[in-house]
Amino acid sequence: MALAPVALSMGEPAGIGGELTLKAWLRRAEGMPAFFAIDDPARLTALATHLGLAVPVTTITHAAEAAAVFPNALPVLAQPLVTPVEPGRPAPANVASVRASIARAVELAQSGTASAIVTNPIHKGVMYQGGFRFPGHTEFLAHLLGLAGDEVMMLACPSLKVVPVTIHVALAEAVRSLTHARIVATGLATAHALRVDFGIARPRLAVAGLNPHAGEDGAMGCEEIHMIAPAVAELRAAGIDAVGPLPPDTMFHGAARARYDAALCMYHDQALIPLKTLGFDEGVNITLGLPIVRTSPDHGTAFQLAGTGTASETSLMAALSMAAHIARNRMMPQ
Repeated sequence: MALAPVALSMGEPAGIGGELTLKAWLRRAEGMPAFFAIDDPARLTALATHLGLAVPVTTITHAAEAAAVFPNALPVLAQPLVTPVEPGRPAPANVASVRASIARAVELAQSGTASAIVTNPIHKGVMYQGGFRFPGHTEFLAHLLGLAGDEVMMLACPSLKVVPVTIHVALAEAVRSLTHARIVATGLATAHALRVDFGIARPRLAVAGLNPHAGEDGAMGCEEIHMIAPAVAELRAAGIDAVGPLPPDTMFHGAARARYDAALCMYHDQALIPLKTLGFDEGVNITLGLPIVRTSPDHGTAFQLAGTGTASETSLMAALSMAAHIARNRMMPQ
């Protein structure tokens, strides 16, 4: 069965997402899956002219037209902006368009018209000014799909996959909200994704401790003893090859990474700092636990680079390729 094109949401229109979309299309011969943008065609055309990028933009009426258009032009399913935008100068009025672009991508993926969705970066501060009430993409997608509370975020680059148990909350709140049940649920979702989405028959999980030196037998905290170790034991009882809690400061060197397929981390930066250190330009954000495939480049809107032509499309290309890879794996008999 042929893979349907990937839907690419616009992201923050004053950021670098439009430029990355144009540049990724220019590199379509480098193994890129067919994709279409849900965006403002006039914005992308003007941006291509401004940046001197030879990208013809073709407006499509239905997503099904994208595959035929893609070899010769960037297919765009029109999602007009509310107000004109300048690179680097966000307008909260456009949050409605950004939100609609994401919602339309989800609908198309649910119907099978799109094989997956890739979301260009949004700026949370601007989104909040425009009335957005979700911590980020991950939670909004779960809301749209009726799965709020079940969302799990994986970050992946060629040398590392990490999954934070708590996501977009303050560090103090992350510690308060960490529970045995949450660790187990995240571990189960991670192992399932490694099997189904990445084709790893027997996934290996490394589970980080919360405290320095994984608590050092209670000398630096007891979460490892009372919460994390029992969760690891429950994962092992469920047939998952899980080890931990491990000292977080020794989990991410080369020899350690060779012993696991994904690292389960207790909070956001514990996961994202090593991931971005090892693969900043190749990092991909993947939402696990959804009935659709969703990836995103693992970087922000970079307002300071918007409109300069200097932003790297590498992470977006990796997100598009990974989305197609996961979609193909999900088509395989399980």
